[in-house]
Amino acid sequence: MSELDLFQYGFMQRALIAAVFTGLAAPAVGIYLVQRRLSLMGDGIGHVAVTGVALGLLTGTSPTWTAVIVCVLGAVVIELIRERGRAGGDVALALLFYGGLAGGVLLSGLGGKSASTLQEYLFGSITTIGVDDVIVTMALAATVLVVGVGLAPQLFAVAQDQEYAQVAGLHVRLYNMAVAALAAVSVTVAMHTVGLLLVSALMVIPVATAQQLTSSFRTTLAAAMVIGTVASLGGLVISSFASYHATVAPGPTIVLLALAFFVVAWPLGTLVRRRRRLAASPDRVELASEGAAGV
Repeated sequence: MSELDLFQYGFMQRALIAAVFTGLAAPAVGIYLVQRRLSLMGDGIGHVAVTGVALGLLTGTSPTWTAVIVCVLGAVVIELIRERGRAGGDVALALLFYGGLAGGVLLSGLGGKSASTLQEYLFGSITTIGVDDVIVTMALAATVLVVGVGLAPQLFAVAQDQEYAQVAGLHVRLYNMAVAALAAVSVTVAMHTVGLLLVSALMVIPVATAQQLTSSFRTTLAAAMVIGTVASLGGLVISSFASYHATVAPGPTIVLLALAFFVVAWPLGTLVRRRRRLAASPDRVELASEGAAGV
């Protein structure tokens, strides 16, 4: 069997579909987290999702849906704690980190499951994703995209300057809660693709990469979604081809490919910004000269 024959199998086709939707949805929410300097929030919610997955395994229900519910509740709690100022954002995230992971391990033990049972959720297992999981992933990702892109002006305004957004008549708390809920859903979407421990990377790295080369919010959002999709598909394909020679997990490969894009974009972005400054310098000098002459 040749390497290209892999794409004829149903499991690989399902994996490709899941990778596309994950690559689109994760940066669509990550851009607001980056804007609000909450880049690690996705990581914290990912740890909370471990409790949700373990709860599903304990009760014999769908781990995906229990993870969605627990993640949304955790995201709302972290937002309320941050908003009321009773604890710093980093402290609240630490609570999510440790409590979520410990709760997941504890519940899996109560259900007679070993910690290794959670491994496919912690690091992803996209090539074993079933039809039902693909449908759920597509539905959740579509929801994230519709809300994240459709409400982009309002969400960006709140993320950029909450005081100005409030003066402009926007319901700041509602939109903050919406971003928290979208982040929670995105974590669940990426659960099978890159895993709960690496999901934050797919939400943040494509955005950071796009910011190196773009100058407006809309272009950054579009570029981040493209980069996320290419990284997801490319990492899946690379890991599949490499599996002929060694055991290579898709999740870490996707994240490392996204990091490679950033490594390439960073010096290019530095060069682009330098050229922009140089191009603007003569205009500034000319304006300054005209002003001096007028005086």
